[in-house]
Amino acid sequence: MITFETLNELTLKITCQGSRDFIFSKMGAFIAGECYGPKNYKFTKVMLGPEQNFGQALLNQIGRRFTGENLPLMKVEFDGDSVTYYANNQQHVIVYHLQNGERISVESENILAFTRDCKYGVRFMAQGVISQKGLATSTLTGQGPEAYVAVLIDGNPLVLNNAQSRSTIEADPDAVVCWIGGDPEVRTDLSWRNLIGQASGESYMFEWKENNPAIVLIQPMERTSGVDVSMDGRRSGSRPSAQSSVSTRQTVNDLSNLYNNLR
Repeated sequence: MITFETLNELTLKITCQGSRDFIFSKMGAFIAGECYGPKNYKFTKVMLGPEQNFGQALLNQIGRRFTGENLPLMKVEFDGDSVTYYANNQQHVIVYHLQNGERISVESENILAFTRDCKYGVRFMAQGVISQKGLATSTLTGQGPEAYVAVLIDGNPLVLNNAQSRSTIEADPDAVVCWIGGDPEVRTDLSWRNLIGQASGESYMFEWKENNPAIVLIQPMERTSGVDVSMDGRRSGSRPSAQSSVSTRQTVNDLSNLYNNLR
């Protein structure tokens, strides 16, 4: 039996009880561990990907390399009761327990760890012309009772949900960490102002319309990406801005509650 939980907002605690099991985590994310008696867990670099099928793993590895959706993973194998801890550069950690068949779309760089009950995939969204991070996104789909995923976020996250309000959600692709529900459309606002360096700094957006319910996690720090089409060398993409935040613990509770609205 494997369980994930967040410890002190910045650390992932993985508890293994019983016989042999394994999880996948970001390479180098392990920070500590304890077990009864001799050490009973080990680490192995994942050469291609977490897919069980070799052909699919090879295909997805090529796709990740081509699109920049890199996923450096290690396999952590357990042989008995143990508790291990994982973290990455003091980023906040969000743990989510996927229901059977539920899918989360997440940027690969924001994946900290997931269990073997999560089916991994890469989905092409054909948005790379506008945002270098938007061409493809990683997906994790629950396929068992222990489908846990741990996501990394820079700062306390903002959670937006339009399942009940039927509002339209817009978000900067470089700030979006993950979403549960329908895929977004891409709205662009490119004009002659971009060419002379007079763009607003918000030239492309992910948009979830009122008939496309989703839960979206957004971090208060934007990635460096986008395409520069201005004459003076300024980016046509988005720039960092202050965003509201909630505590990590509250976010976990919100995700658990809000999922019922999408069913």
